[in-house]
Amino acid sequence: MQVGKATALASGPPLRYARSDMPARLETILIPGAFVLIWATGFVVARLVAPYTEPLIFLTVRFILAAAILASLALLAGAPWPKGRRGWRDALIAGVLLHGIYLGGVFWAIGHGLPAGISALIAGAQPLLVALLARPLLGEIVSLRRWVGVAIGFVGITLVLGPKIGGDGGYPAATLVVSLLSLAGMTAGTLWQKRTGTKFDLRSGTALQYVGAAVVVGLGSLATEEMRIEPAPPLLFGMAWSIFALSIGAIALLLIMLRRGAAVGVSSLLFLVPPVSALMSYALFGETLSGIQLLGMLLAAFGVALAARA
Repeated sequence: MQVGKATALASGPPLRYARSDMPARLETILIPGAFVLIWATGFVVARLVAPYTEPLIFLTVRFILAAAILASLALLAGAPWPKGRRGWRDALIAGVLLHGIYLGGVFWAIGHGLPAGISALIAGAQPLLVALLARPLLGEIVSLRRWVGVAIGFVGITLVLGPKIGGDGGYPAATLVVSLLSLAGMTAGTLWQKRTGTKFDLRSGTALQYVGAAVVVGLGSLATEEMRIEPAPPLLFGMAWSIFALSIGAIALLLIMLRRGAAVGVSSLLFLVPPVSALMSYALFGETLSGIQLLGMLLAAFGVALAARA
């Protein structure tokens, strides 16, 4: 049935959007929603596999396998690879920052006692840093409404972290420091990707990113770990999910959104990750948060609603 006929037969006001507009409008909802849900599972996976492996060797294997799969897909499809030394350099640096430093820090901190929900919350401060740096580095104009949303989200994260920094029952200081380093890596990687990596093929370019990431975490594992891996069912499931859902699926969604939108708007989605991750961690591991921390999560979610719509 054609759109015109369907409108004529239907009672009430005419359709607001043409049928051709609907896929694009659904895409603007489904892609960010899927990204948030999948990205949130990354913190849960880090907690799930912690008893069976050391964090950096787990990531080394994950990145190598993901790189091999994506490179094979790129070769089979005849996909173009980044051009020249500069293209390869840009992809490798993005991988070091966006995957190696960021995920290496997240997995290390969770593996050494930081709750998955809190790790997600620290990473959730990334939109504030991106907003601060987007204008001088990318030339993006950050609106007042977006600044307000980012600020509210940051206040929410502060409320969640405040009760647990220092004092009895506080989190290990080293895990907080490493989490902040991973936050810096994620921020730098997002800005670098937005500035330099908007034209490479997702298969070949992401494969190169994982090569750079594997080198960083592999060297870290050699220097600090016994490289222990126990092939238990939770670890095997976590590895499979990490490769196909996170390293391939979620990163593809992230890069697609960075190509289409402003870096600050895309980064603001990360404010939604902590509440989702905390709910998952509560259901799976019994991790709980106080009333003030739950209020902080609500503020973080409200902040992203403002920032994403600006």
